[in-house]
Amino acid sequence: MSVMTNIWEKAKKNKKVIALPEGSEERAIKAAGIIKKEGLAEPVLIGIKEIIQASAKKLNVDLSDVRIIEPAKSDYYENYVNLFYELRKAKGVTPESAKETMKDEIYFATMMVKSGYADGMVSGAVHSTGDLLRPAMQIIKTLPGISIVSSSFIMELPDKDFGEDGVLLFADCAVNPNPNAEELASIAIATAGTAKSLCGIEPRIAMLSFSTKGSAKHELVDKVIEATKIAKEKAPDLLIDGELQLDAALIKKIGDMKAPGSPVAGKANVLIFPDLQAGNIGYKLVQRLAKAEAIGPVSQGFAKPINDLSRGCSVDDIVNVAAITAVQSV
Repeated sequence: MSVMTNIWEKAKKNKKVIALPEGSEERAIKAAGIIKKEGLAEPVLIGIKEIIQASAKKLNVDLSDVRIIEPAKSDYYENYVNLFYELRKAKGVTPESAKETMKDEIYFATMMVKSGYADGMVSGAVHSTGDLLRPAMQIIKTLPGISIVSSSFIMELPDKDFGEDGVLLFADCAVNPNPNAEELASIAIATAGTAKSLCGIEPRIAMLSFSTKGSAKHELVDKVIEATKIAKEKAPDLLIDGELQLDAALIKKIGDMKAPGSPVAGKANVLIFPDLQAGNIGYKLVQRLAKAEAIGPVSQGFAKPINDLSRGCSVDDIVNVAAITAVQSV
């Protein structure tokens, strides 16, 4: 059974409320219909009700059992205005500006997640990553002990000899250009959580470098060594090791030779790249040359599930990310 099939099954067993703030977008409307029909979650479309209903009729999408919320007309509007004002008044937010902000679909949906009305949110079909991350960082913030929001890709390889029966997690491949040691440690810990919640695997985390256990000396290697130390201190229950070269992380014979006694070398299923260039190049290489399925990017590190879409996303992408978000909230 594929990773995505497993995620669908988990989502159906623990049905969650997922806010879709781009409610007027045709792909979001179609996706909401599928999410509801498949029983993956309870989708909530945020936007102007008349526009959404007219578009759904034109698209022949049944939204009769899908909730539609127009922020300024919602029973929750005043409560969210007050809550946002209290959260942000120290940053210069006034009651008047809070009223305007809560008319914004993404801010309103983020407050739904904050208040517990929704379990997670999916956006990005028409909005930029910044449009999503800004309210999420202001309202949801990060998990305790996690200093940074990051992303991971679930890589499902045809070759089952690698990772966990062919499943590997790569991070960070989409968000942080050059994380420092503290941030890199947070990325490792957050990715371990993603491995457990979405893939059901016990993470064995390799902190990647061009050096294995002191084979090279450089400040870039030092960063990975320090990140490994911090991650071990923050999460002593995790199997984590570094610095490791990729072959030492994945191939047992090489791992045994270069890092004898390591609990991770030769059998890693989570790969933490030292920077975004390496991570982005790495996942695309594996996707194209090894013909792996790349699921993601999956946002991680938020206190509650928030996920970003590519503006070129398909309806199926929205459905799958909604299922991922639902499982993250379990």
